[in-house]
Amino acid sequence: MPPLLAIAFPNIDPVIVQFGPFALRWYALAYVGGLLLGWYLTKRLVTRPGWRITPEDVDDLLFFITLGVILGGRLGYVLFYNLPSYLENPAQILMVWQGGMSFHGGLIGVLVAMWWFARSRRVPFLDVADAVAAVTPLGLLFGRIANFINGELYGRVTDLPFGVVFPNGGPEPRHASQLYEAFLEGLVLLIAVQWLALRPRTPEDRGLIGGTFLFGYGLARFLVEFAREPDAQLGYLMGGLTMGQLLSLPVALVGLWLILRTRRAVRPA
Repeated sequence: MPPLLAIAFPNIDPVIVQFGPFALRWYALAYVGGLLLGWYLTKRLVTRPGWRITPEDVDDLLFFITLGVILGGRLGYVLFYNLPSYLENPAQILMVWQGGMSFHGGLIGVLVAMWWFARSRRVPFLDVADAVAAVTPLGLLFGRIANFINGELYGRVTDLPFGVVFPNGGPEPRHASQLYEAFLEGLVLLIAVQWLALRPRTPEDRGLIGGTFLFGYGLARFLVEFAREPDAQLGYLMGGLTMGQLLSLPVALVGLWLILRTRRAVRPA
């Protein structure tokens, strides 16, 4: 029997509505909602002075970003988290409805999509990156809440009074690490990048929003991973770290480099 202080899992149905074989799930709605709301906010953002991309560019950028998120997220999960299993059953790589997406893979996919878009439109890559980074935490916020509703990616066992007993996590209360990530990677990071995005923009600021997002995400993910249950097929890796932590370190370092780069650019000569 779980401790009296444990919080019962709310047991929200992952399926919002179903019509025959068609089912609308919270996880799918999180992806769609994040992309569409991000698209709307980005169109408004780039009308402000100092941006080199237009609202019409954002319409086309949405298509590239969507491809980057889906293809990169899926391939990243296959390569980083479960390659041996998918090599034995390659057809399962296409079965995205069964779950298995990697943020770090999605990040790589989005970076490639942004590079291709910036090159084809002859606009500065960092302008595109800043615009996308200003709204990406929305998708993370929605996605982590959907992970919680699905009862997946839960945390390690805890004796703290706010531990949650997950349906597939055994009888022990666990950290609701999905909600920790929703708060840090989603809400807190969204406030930070939006504050930067709404300030008057100068050429020297290019890369600051993107750098803040990368550094903030990498740091938040690295810290929350101490409370998150590692993937069963991987466990703990080098130095007792998880795959999520090892992948987040270079993300944070690149973000810090971009922040320091912009700070040097505005320093008086």
